[in-house]
Amino acid sequence: MIWGILMALAAGSLISVQTMFNNKVNEAAGSHSTTALVLGMGFFASTSMGLMIDGVALFSLKPMQPWFWFSGLLGIGVVTWIVKGVKLLGPSYAISIVMASQLLCALWWDSAGWFGLDRVPFTIQKTIGVTLLICGLILFRAKPRTLISKQRESN
Repeated sequence: MIWGILMALAAGSLISVQTMFNNKVNEAAGSHSTTALVLGMGFFASTSMGLMIDGVALFSLKPMQPWFWFSGLLGIGVVTWIVKGVKLLGPSYAISIVMASQLLCALWWDSAGWFGLDRVPFTIQKTIGVTLLICGLILFRAKPRTLISKQRESN
């Protein structure tokens, strides 16, 4: 379990760093060029690493549902929309919404048992957690009220 938590933390930090890098590439190259560069480099890097680690076994695939073959196409939307979201909202707020969306969708799909997942019951604890997450997003975006502004309002 510890390794899983550490890997999830590492993935979250890598997503944040990649988002910042992608945003800078987007400023120089544009949205579609950024997506092509990011996914193209990812393809070449992952294929090279896979060949070095797994050899030709990299290409031995087990049977799966046909629609799973198109998961890479979802990456186009992910990269494009995160880059545009960061540009419009700023990095912290955009990534906060991305993470909340990931959690809400994962909870929904787990609870429904979609995509071949084991069905996980939706509990009161999960309801409270989702509610707190949404409240946290609202608080995160709310304008800060400083002590000085409160004193000015009272005068």
